Amino acid sequence: MTLDQAGARSNPQPSRVRPAVRAAAIGNAVEWFDFAIYGFLATYIAAKFFPPGDDTAALLNTFAIFAAAFFMRPLGGFFFGPLGDRIGRQKVLARVILLMSASTLAIGLVPTYDTIGVLAPILLLVLRCLQGFSAGGEYGSGASFLAEFAPDRHRGFVVSFLVWSVVLGFLLGSLTVTGLETVLTEPAMESYGWRIPFLIAGAMGVVGLYIRLKLGETPEFEALRNDGEVSASPLREALTTAWRPILQILGLVVVHNVGFYVVFTFLPSYFTETLGFSTTDAFVSITVASSVALVLIPPLGALSDRVGRKPLLICGAIAFAVFTYPLFLLLNAGSLLTAVAAHAALAAIEAVFVSASLAAGAELFTTRVRSSGYSVGYNVSVAVFGGTAPYVATWLVSRTGNEIAPAYYVVIAAVVSLVTVLTMRETAARPLRRVNGG
Repeated sequence: MTLDQAGARSNPQPSRVRPAVRAAAIGNAVEWFDFAIYGFLATYIAAKFFPPGDDTAALLNTFAIFAAAFFMRPLGGFFFGPLGDRIGRQKVLARVILLMSASTLAIGLVPTYDTIGVLAPILLLVLRCLQGFSAGGEYGSGASFLAEFAPDRHRGFVVSFLVWSVVLGFLLGSLTVTGLETVLTEPAMESYGWRIPFLIAGAMGVVGLYIRLKLGETPEFEALRNDGEVSASPLREALTTAWRPILQILGLVVVHNVGFYVVFTFLPSYFTETLGFSTTDAFVSITVASSVALVLIPPLGALSDRVGRKPLLICGAIAFAVFTYPLFLLLNAGSLLTAVAAHAALAAIEAVFVSASLAAGAELFTTRVRSSGYSVGYNVSVAVFGGTAPYVATWLVSRTGNEIAPAYYVVIAAVVSLVTVLTMRETAARPLRRVNGG
C-alpha cells in the first residue's frame, strides 16, 4: 500500500475489506440490539419503574429516560471521538461495546419501583445514561473505521453496512421481545419476561467484544501513525479547523435520526397505544419495515457510489418533507394493511437518506480528526433531535389530541437536512484526505 504526503492511497485488498465489514457490522448489530430493546420494552418498563395510575405519564417518563441517554451521547462523542483519533478506531470500538453490554445487562437486574421505590427509576436513568455515553463513541469510530477500510469507488456501499447493522440490531430486538411475548403469558412477561432480553444482551456483548478485539486497525490510521501525523489534540484541532463540516454533519443527520427513531422506535408503540392495534400487529409492521430497510440500504449505498451522495440525500429529504403527512394519514386510516404499508414506505424513505448520509459525513473530515469531528457533530444532533423523537412524538399526540402531529416533526427535520445538504460538496469516489490540504 502506498501513500503520498497528501494522504492519497491505493485501495485496500478485498481480503482485508470483507472481514472488516463483517466484523464491524456484527459488532454494531450487537451494540444496537442492546440499545434498542429498551424502546421495545417501553410499556413494561413504564409499569415497573414508575408509580401506577397514569399510563400516559409513565410512558412519557420512560421515553424521557430514553431521551436522557441521548443527551449523554455528546459527552461520549467528546470522549471517545478524540480517543479514536489518538489510539485508533478499533480500540475504541472494543471499549464502547464492553460498556454498552455491561450497562444493558445491569438494567435487566435492577429491582422495580415496588421493591426499592424511587431508587428504581434513578438507577434506570444512570444505566441508560451509561448506554448513551457508550453509543456516543460508536458512530464516529464505526463510520471512520469502515470509511477508511473502503475502496474509494465503493465507500458508500461499504459504509452503508454500518446503518444496515443498526436496523438489523433493532430487528433482532423486536424479534426477541415478540418471541418472548408469544411463548410467555402476560403475567409472566410483566413479572420477569421483560428482563430476559437485557440478560441476553450481556451474553451477546461478550461475543461482540471478542469480534471487535480481533479487528485490525484501518490502513488510513496505520499510515497516519507510521508517519507520525497523529494529532496530539484532535478535539481542539477539529473544533478549530473543521467547524464547518461539524456544522454540516449536525444538520445533515437531523432527519437521519428523527426519521430513524420515529420509524423504528416510536411507531411500534404508536401502533398499540394510539392506533389500537395488537402487539402482534405492531410486530408484523416493524418486521416488514425493518426488512424493507435491510433490503434497500446496501444497493442504495452502492448507487450513491455511482450517482453521488447528494442526489440520494436530496431525494430522501424531499420525500420525507412531501410524503410523511400523507403516510401518517394512511397509518390512521383504520386498516392494518394500509398502516403496515405506510410504515414500510417511511422505512423505504429512511433507507434512501441513510444509505448515503454516513459515508457523506465521514468524507467531510481528514483522517487526523475524522473520529472527533464526526462524533461531535453527529452526537450533538442526535441528542437534540433523534433521542427526543419518541418523546416529542408521544407528547405531541397527548398534548394536541392530533394523531397526525408527529408527522410535522419529521417534516421540519427533513427541511433542516435538505438545506444542509445543499451547502455540501459532492464527495463520492474521491480519495479521503489524511491532513488538511490533502
